[in-house]
Amino acid sequence: MIRNILRSTFSSIFCILVALGITAGPLLAQTYTFGVVPQFEARKLARIWEPIIDEIEKRTGYDFKIVGSPRIPEFETSFMNGEFDFAYMNPYHSIIAAQTQGYQPLLRDGGRELFGILVVRDDSDFQSVEDLEGHTIAFPAPNALGASLLIRSDLANQRNVDFSPMYVSTHGSAYLNVILNQAAAAGGVMGTFRSQPIEISEQLRVLYKTTRVPPHPIAAHPRVPEDVQKKVTQAFLDLWKTGYGRELLERVPIREVMEASLDDYSELQEMGLDEFFVK
Repeated sequence: MIRNILRSTFSSIFCILVALGITAGPLLAQTYTFGVVPQFEARKLARIWEPIIDEIEKRTGYDFKIVGSPRIPEFETSFMNGEFDFAYMNPYHSIIAAQTQGYQPLLRDGGRELFGILVVRDDSDFQSVEDLEGHTIAFPAPNALGASLLIRSDLANQRNVDFSPMYVSTHGSAYLNVILNQAAAAGGVMGTFRSQPIEISEQLRVLYKTTRVPPHPIAAHPRVPEDVQKKVTQAFLDLWKTGYGRELLERVPIREVMEASLDDYSELQEMGLDEFFVK
């Protein structure tokens, strides 16, 4: 009988606390979705981001669900539909995300710039991008910024090179297609190129580098309360200040965490990339 009375009393107190918006820590913790652009295959992305998100959960008290996408086009559909509360996306994605859903960049890497690279087999005869005239070039996806958009724009508008694009889902697949002689060259970025196994990277060499732009931001959907956005922003800034945090973020790769805004990417809007963006 006493047990029933205690149970009833606890239930009543709990209902009152819920009504007042007061809960005991993680019992009713808010969960936010966190999308990640699929630069790497799913298992590698999980190894990179899960420990980072674990740290952000500890520092904010919120729960996060990492939402994967099998390919970049599916990732684009998701953020254009507003399916992510937070997302790590390429810089041009952030412009499209702002236009379609009102996403705003919160953070970015202040220690490097993003640029595309074209790689060819190390034993090939290609010495300039003009040598790729009429050849097949592998790209991870049409709208990958450094690995596709910037390269295709440069080749068409600056170098007048005609080529056949082949889209193969990931950066790693693009590099592998060159090694297997399925493509003469592949588009990528230095971050993913340097992260390749040595048996892959040693067979390739960089033929061309594109214009440099600010790197990928972490952006938030406008439905996320401003105080939550600020808390998540501060959590990433604080994480980077620790040795362990820097080690985790370097795997993304992010060398230095800094606050970001849409103004950081204004130059991209003047580069005429719209004609190369596939909707």
